[in-house]
Amino acid sequence: MFWVLVLLSFTVLSGDGIVSEGASSRPHDINVGAIFSLSTLYGQVADIAMKAAEDDVNSDPTFLGGSKLRILMYDAKRNGFLSIMKALQFMETDSVAIIGPQTSIMAHVLSYLANELNVPMCSFTALDPSLSPLQFPFFVQTAPSDLFMMRAVAEMITYYGWSDVIALYNDDDNSRNGVTSLGDELEGRRCKISYKAVLPLDVVITSPNEIINELVKIQGMESRVIIVNTFPKTGQMIFKEAKRLGMMGKGYVWIATTWLTSLLDSAKPLSLPKVGKSLRGVLTLRIHTPESRKKRDFTARWNKLSNGSVGLNVYGLYAYDTVWIIARAVKRLLDSGANITFSSDSKLTHLKGGSLNLNALSIFDQGQEFLDYIVKTKMSGVTGPVQFLPDRSMSQPAYDILNVVGDGFKQIGYWSNHSGLSVIPPELLYNKPSNRSSSNQHLNNVTWPGGSSVKPRGWVFPNNGRRLRIGVPNRASFKDFVSRVNGSNEMDGYSINVFEAAIKLLSYPVPHEFILFGDGLKNPNYNDLVNNVTTGVFDAVVGDIAIVTKRTRIVDFTQPYIESGLVVVAPVTKLNDTPWAFLRPFTPPMWAVTAAFFLIVGSVIWILEHRINDEFRGPPRRQIVTILWFSFSTMFFSHRENTVSTLGRIVLLIWLFVVLIITSSYTASLTSILTVQQLNSPIKGVDTLISSSGRVGYQIGSYAENYMIDELNIARSRLVPLGSPKEYATALQNGTVSAIVDERPYVDLFLSEFCGFAIRGQEFTRSGWGFAFPRDSPLAVDMSTAILGLSETGKLQKIHDKWLSKSNCSNVNGSQSDDDPEQLKLRSFWGLFLLCGIACFIALFIYFFKIVRDFCNHHKPPEEEEATVPPPEGSSSKTLQTFLAYFDEKEAESNRKLKRKRNDDLSLKSS
Repeated sequence: MFWVLVLLSFTVLSGDGIVSEGASSRPHDINVGAIFSLSTLYGQVADIAMKAAEDDVNSDPTFLGGSKLRILMYDAKRNGFLSIMKALQFMETDSVAIIGPQTSIMAHVLSYLANELNVPMCSFTALDPSLSPLQFPFFVQTAPSDLFMMRAVAEMITYYGWSDVIALYNDDDNSRNGVTSLGDELEGRRCKISYKAVLPLDVVITSPNEIINELVKIQGMESRVIIVNTFPKTGQMIFKEAKRLGMMGKGYVWIATTWLTSLLDSAKPLSLPKVGKSLRGVLTLRIHTPESRKKRDFTARWNKLSNGSVGLNVYGLYAYDTVWIIARAVKRLLDSGANITFSSDSKLTHLKGGSLNLNALSIFDQGQEFLDYIVKTKMSGVTGPVQFLPDRSMSQPAYDILNVVGDGFKQIGYWSNHSGLSVIPPELLYNKPSNRSSSNQHLNNVTWPGGSSVKPRGWVFPNNGRRLRIGVPNRASFKDFVSRVNGSNEMDGYSINVFEAAIKLLSYPVPHEFILFGDGLKNPNYNDLVNNVTTGVFDAVVGDIAIVTKRTRIVDFTQPYIESGLVVVAPVTKLNDTPWAFLRPFTPPMWAVTAAFFLIVGSVIWILEHRINDEFRGPPRRQIVTILWFSFSTMFFSHRENTVSTLGRIVLLIWLFVVLIITSSYTASLTSILTVQQLNSPIKGVDTLISSSGRVGYQIGSYAENYMIDELNIARSRLVPLGSPKEYATALQNGTVSAIVDERPYVDLFLSEFCGFAIRGQEFTRSGWGFAFPRDSPLAVDMSTAILGLSETGKLQKIHDKWLSKSNCSNVNGSQSDDDPEQLKLRSFWGLFLLCGIACFIALFIYFFKIVRDFCNHHKPPEEEEATVPPPEGSSSKTLQTFLAYFDEKEAESNRKLKRKRNDDLSLKSS
């Protein structure tokens, strides 16, 4: 409102204002103002299209109930001051709406006037994303906001895998705010605008000098993806100079916004080859309007309407529909019984002084109701379905994606807010669920600048004569990874060889130089080294750089070229050199349970065989020896089961099965123990290291120090910094430290030179080494691909073998887990022992059932004695003694006694 009041103070309004208060009948004419610059392409097309729409509305007198729609076109002559003046004059003529203004600059200014006087402003060209309906409720965009166009551009950039772009635009609200929206959309996709080239306003630019200066700057930059968000006049000048500077050849990517399609759509057929010659290979967008009969009919009428002066572009279609949107809103307002009335603004009547005729400015009394009818419009127009969403944006925004080839366009696909990039028209996808996954995004093949069909990389090394500054650690130890060659500027080592080999696989040269970081007296701090990439000191960092979370937040790493993780190293002693090595395959519980089961099985066999087998009879000492001999000899003489009873045979067969499995496992484990050197140390891994109180060494400059403090909660007082492999060995040998924590590649190199130490446990972190580049660096992606190529061809392994596959120790430095993996544990065999135990129990149960039954039959008293003689005292103990005697008696002898007793009983009965 401030701008309006300032402008009003310098404006003199002539004529008497028309104030219609309390009109009771429909007006004869309903005025709608239009503000466009008729010398511009948009103005010419809009003027023709709006006049055609006005005629079509008025061709049916019943549509507005006898009223006629009048479009009052005003030529602003690309002058902002004249646009303001005409807007004020429209308010004098009681206009119910204003179509326009053409530019976003004027839209921002005039929207304050529209808000104050309740007059809706409808624009299909001022599509600035910052024109919010919250701030400007009476401003309505009748075409999709540029926010959606910039979203489409951002998704195209992501689809092709580019990360940095350059934006070239005019310094006006529409272009500037569109680029701001593009930056926001790119940021959400981990892309960015690396440079914004700002040009003067399209209306004032007359010389190509400013354009040439910016293009020359762009030539020396890294990004080759250029977004041109401008107007037809400036855009033509940009591409003309770009072609002259050789910037329309291979390697460049040009994406022009909708200004280019409007230019080529409206160009005269004879001039099209000349215009398109400098644009070949450019990608551009056009607001998508689905094919329909209305669109075809209007397109067929265009040549007659324009007399061949200008071609129809998409903004002509939106101009036509905008008039119909207003006409339908007027119809609904009149049909509701409302009158169209205007009244004085009380705020202006209190302003007195001078010759300003402020009373001429009228408030549209039904303005709010009329605005509601506009935004609730639902119709089918020449642009397709017309409907506004609750946030006042157009529903179903979509764009055609076009490639300039030859003398015209080649359609390569579509973008819609519903489904993203597609080769299928959006209207065919609206009834399907939205699928924005990367695998569902598609575009057809493109002819790029220079006629190439290969997608440009999108970037080059800056053309400023400077080589890439590659930071490398100036190490004091472990120089097999990175080292200076004889004090020269040349670098060598495992990491350097991998980097140079990967560089050779790239399809383009990478001029670079190595710059040492650190004094060489001690290992540098690697976090500081990586931070220098973010501050611009180095363009990249190459060396033994661990990929850890803290560093990935500030730089991009390549694919790891070697696996790495923290491990524990400790002094070890050999376990093989002992006469008791044969006991090591079993744990003590395993030995104890195995021995117990030998005795248990032997005892069960003795019980089962004692009464029937002479081998299990005799003096107690002999029977004990028999139990032991029979039980243990089962392992070696499987025919033993043939000398026992059926129950005994079943128990022995199950026990033999268990013994065979255990002995085979024992043999395999013992063989491994005797052939592979086994090492022992009180430190079993990271867990015992944490629980112990011993001091722990670490390499100076390594991230291991912070990891042990922050993640393992090891007190800093326990940590001892060490600088070289020799210091490692000395500290471990003299007991200064009980163990050392370092990354696996360093430890492997240390163990290849110093004997008597070993890795204890497993790696307790998982990471790798890579090369660090600035965030979103395309070189990081290409280098990752190159490293994968080295791995697939075996070159990476050859470099590893050259530098790291050496050893002065004969398999002394092995790795050992917390639990010896060769040792057999009870938990692995408890099922077998359970099976054997159950078999023994069942056999004993069956045996005792049988022997008790036989005992009862052998010692059953006569019936008459049971009836007359009471049981003597102590009969229970006597019965037990009798049972034990029966159990110890040989079965054949018991059977003879039973037979004799039965004979005696028969004799007594017969006598």
